[in-house]
Amino acid sequence: MNRSSTILITLLLSSLSLQAQDFQAQIAQKATALLPKVIEWRRYLHEHPELSNRETKTAEYVAAHLRSLGIEVQTGIAKTGVVGLLKGGKPGPVVALRADMDALPVLEKADVPFKSTVTAEYLGQTVPVMHACGHDSHVAILMGTAEVLAAMKKDIPGTVKFIFQPAEEGPPGTEEGGAPLMVKEGVMENPVVDAIFGLHISSSIEIGKIQYKQGAMMASSDWFTIAIKGKPSHGSSPWNSIDPIVVGTQIINGLQTIVSRQANIVDAPVVITVGKFHSGVRSNIIPEEALLEGTIRTLDSKMQTDVHERIRRTATKIAEASNAQATVTIDKKTLVTFNDSALVSRMLPSLQKAAGSGKVSIMNWVTGAEDFSFYGTKAPAFFFYLGGMPKGKDPKQAPSHHTPDFYIDDSMLDVGVKAFCNLVFDYKKK
Repeated sequence: MNRSSTILITLLLSSLSLQAQDFQAQIAQKATALLPKVIEWRRYLHEHPELSNRETKTAEYVAAHLRSLGIEVQTGIAKTGVVGLLKGGKPGPVVALRADMDALPVLEKADVPFKSTVTAEYLGQTVPVMHACGHDSHVAILMGTAEVLAAMKKDIPGTVKFIFQPAEEGPPGTEEGGAPLMVKEGVMENPVVDAIFGLHISSSIEIGKIQYKQGAMMASSDWFTIAIKGKPSHGSSPWNSIDPIVVGTQIINGLQTIVSRQANIVDAPVVITVGKFHSGVRSNIIPEEALLEGTIRTLDSKMQTDVHERIRRTATKIAEASNAQATVTIDKKTLVTFNDSALVSRMLPSLQKAAGSGKVSIMNWVTGAEDFSFYGTKAPAFFFYLGGMPKGKDPKQAPSHHTPDFYIDDSMLDVGVKAFCNLVFDYKKK
């Protein structure tokens, strides 16, 4: 290579570096200026929550905003989902960004001016509704991201697909919904997505900070039922019965030995929780049947299969030992949320630019679950946590997600906007 070629390449690289710095500065300036609107959107959504597969008003709110930005909009995907498509002014990949929209049947206790007083029907009952997991923040962040990127459309390398997803918390009853239905209805196609990014607000991570993990990050979520059939009798003569309640308690204890004595938790954590135990109608009648319901969390697909088999064997053999019968049903709800290691390594600088030096760190894997995992079956995926805990608060004292006291500080949601925008602009680099 001659000296003139070397100089030309050096100048070109210098120009690209300056251009990247300019885009980063524009993103930072626009996201910071937009923060009051993002907070306003988040608080409006918080005050008007909707349950899974019922997010009609939320979808209308989102779609109207995207249309106002000149973004191509599709509605009615996976029942109430909204997808926006923004074609940039330069050639490049298709990058998808996802936010979930649904709230939970929880009665809000936090004393905030935008507190939810909404009620709705859930499985035949009237229930309070609250954004007790922070999905209102996710929607507002993605709306803000859309506004920033729409203003920078001519400079965007490729296409951005904004995915506003319903029913992340799980559709009610036997309905389909959530990410599996979004994928089934083609959200990762037309155009085909090259990479997808998502975030989740955390009530126990300080505002302004980001946490991530390569590989397995969040657990699979499987739900199980164990139907036990015994023999009824009068409570005064239990020897005439095959007591399904006693068998059920023995099964519960047996399931815990799978975690404590059988699963190799050095490889990955395992959680088996029985959350419901239904049996009987009167204190002096031993019933014929009992029903256990619970959840299984694993962070390794091989371990997931192994644990399922151990649960079936443990329940049926314990029941047989008492001449009862146990029928085990396991419903796979959510896959392991897996972050593509190469994608994480490549895009980590984008998060560092968004949050600032020293504010992006590695986290431990968690046994919570996310249906974002289904998008990762179609394209490399990267999911990360964004801090929502007030500065100076003890994470151990922070109200948990899915509880009436759940609370986040929304004063730094612009960090999430900056992260999404930087990911879009930086992904083009090979």
